[in-house]
Amino acid sequence: MTDVYSEAPFPTYRLIPSQFPPIGLFDTVATAADLSAVMELVGWTNDRLVASRIARLPQQEWVYGRPNTSIVMAAFLHVSPTGMRFNSPDLGAWYAAGEIETAAAEVGHHLRREAVSRNVPELTRVYRSYSARLNGVYLDIRGQQAERSDVYASDRYEASQQFGEAVRRAGEAGILYDSLRRRGGTNIVAHRPTNVLDVTQADHFEIRVPAVGRRIDVRKLTAA
Repeated sequence: MTDVYSEAPFPTYRLIPSQFPPIGLFDTVATAADLSAVMELVGWTNDRLVASRIARLPQQEWVYGRPNTSIVMAAFLHVSPTGMRFNSPDLGAWYAAGEIETAAAEVGHHLRREAVSRNVPELTRVYRSYSARLNGVYLDIRGQQAERSDVYASDRYEASQQFGEAVRRAGEAGILYDSLRRRGGTNIVAHRPTNVLDVTQADHFEIRVPAVGRRIDVRKLTAA
């Protein structure tokens, strides 16, 4: 199979729970040395996992000194204990969608899984949206669900994490792939913080899902 590379759509969209407020740690410092000192001061590196993750991220890939870089760096440093589809727990990545509807479908899926695990009939959560421009060209595996069925497995990430980390080690920008939660939707994982540009906070959305069924109710609350 010949690898295909494509540019990411513009803009891209990411939804983050509003319960986690934006923290401007990375936004205002001017140098990497300043950033290291500030991280020590505010306690980010008191978390052993955060300290080890930033050590795995080459310093030339740190982003700081411009608006919303803290949101970008948090995606790489604060990671699910089991990782995500295309990254292991060792280091995070920036996940986004080509459409706000796809971003809502993705977070709705995970919110439903949380409702099931907590044994509650439904869950509601408020998210804030970010738009961004993703620089670089991305390995494009859209339309390859049959050929890469292990990478696209809906309920396990072992193969996809190995695949994604191999892409990262090769120095590539990331992966464009089909959404499994919204037919026709596009998702992107960016493995390089420096490629996540022009991050802008936009609308807030309330998303409600039942534990049983496929319904996702999305309500826009406010503009940014």
